[in-house]
Amino acid sequence: MVSGVSDAELARSPLHARHEALGAKFAEFGGWSMPLQYSGVVDEHTAVRERVGLFDVSHLGKASVTGRGAREFVNSCLTNDLAKIEPGRAQYTLCCDDAGGVVDDLIVYLRSDDDLLLVPNAANNAEVVRRLAEAAPAGVDVRDRHRDYAVFAVQGPRSEAVMATLGLPTEHPYMSFVDARLEDVPVTVCRTGYTGERGYELLAAWDDAERVWDAVMRAGAAEDIAPCGLGARDTLRTEMGYPLHGQDLSRDIGPLQGRSGWAIGWSKPQFWGRAALLAEKEAGPKRRLRGLKAVGRGIPRPGMTVNVDGSPAGTVTSGTFSPTLRQGIGLALLPPEVADGTEVEVDIRGRGERFEVVRPPFVQTRSSSS
Repeated sequence: MVSGVSDAELARSPLHARHEALGAKFAEFGGWSMPLQYSGVVDEHTAVRERVGLFDVSHLGKASVTGRGAREFVNSCLTNDLAKIEPGRAQYTLCCDDAGGVVDDLIVYLRSDDDLLLVPNAANNAEVVRRLAEAAPAGVDVRDRHRDYAVFAVQGPRSEAVMATLGLPTEHPYMSFVDARLEDVPVTVCRTGYTGERGYELLAAWDDAERVWDAVMRAGAAEDIAPCGLGARDTLRTEMGYPLHGQDLSRDIGPLQGRSGWAIGWSKPQFWGRAALLAEKEAGPKRRLRGLKAVGRGIPRPGMTVNVDGSPAGTVTSGTFSPTLRQGIGLALLPPEVADGTEVEVDIRGRGERFEVVRPPFVQTRSSSS
């Protein structure tokens, strides 16, 4: 059993046997049985911050949008402006509903005006595909490719050395991608990641997953590479203040509240949720996602109440123990008038623990944008 759901009901990565052999502990993520940890969350987190880690993130969704006018069509649906990037670049964007809620946040890889690959979150892949397919004009094909590709994340300050050992390209800019070969396997090398460290994400055919994983682990041995689970992925992204859909962004937490308004092409004439989001922008969001850093020993968790001047004012959306800072950190929805530097209390099992409101990231890294 994984998180109260039988293994038979969960989808599995093509690398499930590799994870079992490494002694992984599994958990349910978006309907998939995925590694939560191997040696431990703190050890794996530290490996990524100090050396290099390898994540299997094949549970992430994949969808293709192809055909004449595909780029223009996707640009009329998703929030960010695809006119701002060229083929070979990737873009973070949002799929919103008519009310301005976030159906999903995702990455779009622009191969050409007629060929785009989308990578949504695992649990939302089918819904994103459904919405796009229903809206697509004649000649534009939207296809679910969830089990066509495996996805790997090679993250950390020594990630470039591992890639070089594999003979893969390393110098393309952040949020770009190139096609290459790893031994005899075609791979797409993306300068993307979710950890705040320099890193790469590799897309390969589903059936080639074990060969790619084994090759990366062999090449990374000299750099003391560590297999990493989704527990460390969560602590790493929280230290950077990156939102997680379903917690920090959702149908009820729109992009302006979730501090993702930068991913909206406001000047575009059309995208899903545009009218509602413009109205909210004009009025100003009633709550915004803020960072919380523990003053004492408290560790915040999602759903906990945040009190300002003794009265309930907000809710923790993400919270964890920061392995880097060795203290509790979190993200919370708070009224916009609560300023950075304000001391608040989080109700942790009936006890008010002190936290400072701060602007993420909580940790300064050498940056995945370098």
